Amino acid sequence: MSPTSRSLIACLLLGSLLLGAVWTTLGGGLPPADFTFINESEIKSVDPALITGQPEGRIAFSIFEGLVRNDPKTLEPIPGVAKRWDISEDRLVYTFYLRDDARWSDGSDVTADDFAYSWRRFLDPRTAAEYAYQAWYIKNAHDYSLGGSGIKPGDEVEVELNLPPDAINTLRGEVLHGDLVRIVPRSEDERDFLVEIDGRETMYRPTDDTEAAKNDPPEGVTWCRQVLLDFRQVGIKVVDDLTLRVTLENPTPYFLGLVGYYPLFPVNQKCLETYGAPDWTKARNVVTNGPYKIQFRRIRDRIRMIKSDQYWNRENVRLEVVDALAVESLTTALNLYLTDKADWIGDVPPPAMRELIREEPARNDLNPAPYLSSYFYLINTRREPLDDVRVRRALSMALDREEITSKLLPAGELPSLSLVSPGIEGYRTQNAEAENPALARQLLAEAGYPKGRGFPRLEILTNTHEAHQAIAELIRKQWQRELGITVKTRNEEWGAYNTSMRQGKYDLARRGWISDYTDPNTFLDMFTTTSEQNSTGWSNAQYDELVDSAATEPDPDKRFRLLEQAERILLEDLPLIPIYTYVSKNMVKPYVRGFYNNVRDEHPVSDMWIDRSLKSPNEFMRGRP
Repeated sequence: MSPTSRSLIACLLLGSLLLGAVWTTLGGGLPPADFTFINESEIKSVDPALITGQPEGRIAFSIFEGLVRNDPKTLEPIPGVAKRWDISEDRLVYTFYLRDDARWSDGSDVTADDFAYSWRRFLDPRTAAEYAYQAWYIKNAHDYSLGGSGIKPGDEVEVELNLPPDAINTLRGEVLHGDLVRIVPRSEDERDFLVEIDGRETMYRPTDDTEAAKNDPPEGVTWCRQVLLDFRQVGIKVVDDLTLRVTLENPTPYFLGLVGYYPLFPVNQKCLETYGAPDWTKARNVVTNGPYKIQFRRIRDRIRMIKSDQYWNRENVRLEVVDALAVESLTTALNLYLTDKADWIGDVPPPAMRELIREEPARNDLNPAPYLSSYFYLINTRREPLDDVRVRRALSMALDREEITSKLLPAGELPSLSLVSPGIEGYRTQNAEAENPALARQLLAEAGYPKGRGFPRLEILTNTHEAHQAIAELIRKQWQRELGITVKTRNEEWGAYNTSMRQGKYDLARRGWISDYTDPNTFLDMFTTTSEQNSTGWSNAQYDELVDSAATEPDPDKRFRLLEQAERILLEDLPLIPIYTYVSKNMVKPYVRGFYNNVRDEHPVSDMWIDRSLKSPNEFMRGRP
């Protein structure tokens, strides 16, 4: 290690000494874990239907398992709960054959009914899953998840009746099956449903359980919770305890990848219906089916996971105890790594990264690599003056992306003008207009703000993270320098930040997206009008049509051309500003085995193990014996 590097690391260690001491105190008295990693922030949940972030995903992949899982090297789907599967010749019907030794952590069998229950719950409008669209490739799943907006006269429907207000909130009410006769609008958002059940017509009005308990319904009306498309019309069929048949709307080349992603993981019905939400997710209650189970969770400290003695593949899970530390500070995370209190960190403070990369000989625990990801700013197009495309173009063209990446991001992050990350074979990424401050100023003047005069003060929202805040500060200065406008920044902790974005409480918001599967659609379907991920208020019918057409196009080349057209529209209308493509910044101790760089930067803990021959009690900070 060079003298400069030693000095920098020493300063980092000194600067984070107090925080490191806090972590040491919090962990004091605990038996050491076999493996410890930094999980960035406090997770908001472990409910697969509700989570969306990387910190939550790392835990979900450890404690749950889907029908398939991903090979840790290639990310190709390999058997999980399903030991094998058949795909019909037209690629519309997938039949999954579950292994007979798959168990929940309470010892009960994992069955096809568990997946049908979990996927129905995931699609239920009352669940309000942001990722519900990930299952819309299944036949009629989209219409089911739209609730009353997804049905029409003549459809077979199910009517869910109300429960007492004090009932467990994860229970369903009694479900009646019938045919929808007529929809009677009462307002823009409210309607009654005339349903025929066993030859008798009844007018149902959806309302919440409290209202139904407090008040009698109007004459001629019966209360209910909701009226939905009959779930038996959705392409999810339980053939028997160990066989699940799934029918798609159209051939979907990445469907197996979706099945291995956490939104489609199963949850234990008995657990949910015993404890309700959110209590069912607490460590003392939660029942899971993955390689690990949660032993305990300490807020602002760690989640400790222990190997499940019920997991079907437990003999090949080699780490017995794993700690996931909730550390938002990059400096503290690096301190914990360098003092051997963490075996894997996913990010490094930029100043330290710059010096570590310069080291000669190169470190063997740091290997930055691009992956399928994109860093961008969302624009709330519902707010003036951001509803004017000229303003959005001006903001994008006034950015010096090269300055951002070279000054603040030393790991080799690539300036980007596209949303879809490079690296998907056969797809040609599209680009927004390049940097052009003069044209940006002209556009701003045309929009009514010459030299920035009269332009309202905007705000950039970021989640709490040193790098995000530094980028926002530099962008603020660039816009002030090039456009003469004033911008302020606001950062929020992870949960509040996600809520603000979901509710559209921002002007511009930092956003990162890592591909859920290896396909451009994982980036582009976020911005369709109906996507729960699209909080920008932007809607474009042609864009929606192109993304929808790509979903039904069987020819791979033609499909990619449709998606390229869609990305072109997106980058002309600019409800987002592309900034750069991520580079993985993992630091992993050399004694850790089973950790591989891959195109989605996914690293399942259950596939890792410790090479004891390389782990010495007197290791130097380089991680070498």
